[in-house]
Amino acid sequence: MSREKAIAEASRYFDEGGFAADLARRVAIPTESQNPERGGELRAYLEQEMRPTLEALGCRCELIENLLGSGPFLYAERIEDEGLATVFSYGHGDVIRGLEPQWREGLSPWRLHQEGDRWYGRGTADNKGQHSINLGALAAVLKTRGRLGFNLKLLIETGEETGSIGLREVCAANRDRFRADALIASDGPRLEPERPTLFLGTRGAMNFDLEVALREGGHHSGNWGGLLANPGILLAHALATITTAKGAIRIPEWKPKSLPNSVRAALADCTPTGGEDAPAIDPDWGEPGLSPAEKVYGWCSFEVLAFKTGNPENPVNAIPPKAVATCQIRFVVGTDPESFMPALRRHLDENGFSMVEIRPWKKAYFAATRLDPDDPWVRWASASIERTTGTRPAILPNLGGSLPNDVFADLLGLRTIWVPHSYSGCSQHAPNEHLLAPLAREGLRLMAGLWWDLGETGMNGPPRA
Repeated sequence: MSREKAIAEASRYFDEGGFAADLARRVAIPTESQNPERGGELRAYLEQEMRPTLEALGCRCELIENLLGSGPFLYAERIEDEGLATVFSYGHGDVIRGLEPQWREGLSPWRLHQEGDRWYGRGTADNKGQHSINLGALAAVLKTRGRLGFNLKLLIETGEETGSIGLREVCAANRDRFRADALIASDGPRLEPERPTLFLGTRGAMNFDLEVALREGGHHSGNWGGLLANPGILLAHALATITTAKGAIRIPEWKPKSLPNSVRAALADCTPTGGEDAPAIDPDWGEPGLSPAEKVYGWCSFEVLAFKTGNPENPVNAIPPKAVATCQIRFVVGTDPESFMPALRRHLDENGFSMVEIRPWKKAYFAATRLDPDDPWVRWASASIERTTGTRPAILPNLGGSLPNDVFADLLGLRTIWVPHSYSGCSQHAPNEHLLAPLAREGLRLMAGLWWDLGETGMNGPPRA
């Protein structure tokens, strides 16, 4: 009975095809939460696939219906001793739409296809592959030690890709039941494919539309050009006031007052890369004076996601009646999202663009969260991963993207530690989604070491909450 044997067992599970077989079976269930016809598949993933897997780990399972009518949840727990550390974990069984016709020839979103180091299939990276790695590592520890040495609570949802509708409500209704020392889960990409990564929260996201609507219908540009204001030009100039020409935000309320020292220190040795297929970083874009890692993990950004005026597919010689831009703010802890839209209204008015209408989206909002990189649980998890891999993991105070992490951090009051097993070039949410086999194997090994250490006492164990 040893840590090394547990890690070797996790390796054997991968090398002998056990992990591939489990993942193939899970990928084959088309759990598209954006497709209203897939309700049966969402339920089947929990009841027919996850329940037997978790019961084999000695967990007691319960299907929890969604209070808001979206996909159900599966809750599992294994309580070995009330005096032991308790970890809460999470995953989502739903996937984005399959987009079958857009996949490369020979590939299907619902079939695991191995091609070199890439394992293709919808959900391989987001999120079936990631929670399958964590469950496989748990099984390796249990087989080696005969017990986990800690208490496990796990929630799998089936609506993350539609905004996690009902997640907050189910956690609020079960707050005492879900009580734990920390959350350890997996989603999102590593900082670099070759480097293990921890992220401790997420940037928030707020989407909104800006519209300039001046009149009904278009008017001939020969007869009226130079006489009628063009909404596309007005909106373009309004957008240009929000940032500098290099993308630095000009609205003070949209930026933190400073970058905390602990965040700056954690990011000092981090360089964002996405692997061989990633785009080149534009070094002079964004907030001046910050490193690339600080820009994406420690600061806020503003993006124009779409801009439409007239008929781009079939332009005509007419001044269009309106223009619309879909915009997004990615923001960090240290900013107040409640101030974003009032500050934007004031900014536009002061710059002469009172004709621009602001329309916030109701379903496109995530709160920002961040666990202090100096937290003892972070130091413990980092040491465990380095012990297994021989590599000091990158520690990101928060992910550049967004997850419903505020439900766990703010509502349940948990320390939140995410250990991603994917990379940013995985084609997540796009055709040809894939998992890198070397990352999956290393993920199994480092999670087996992490779960093993969680069950240890004394120097190797984490501090209790």
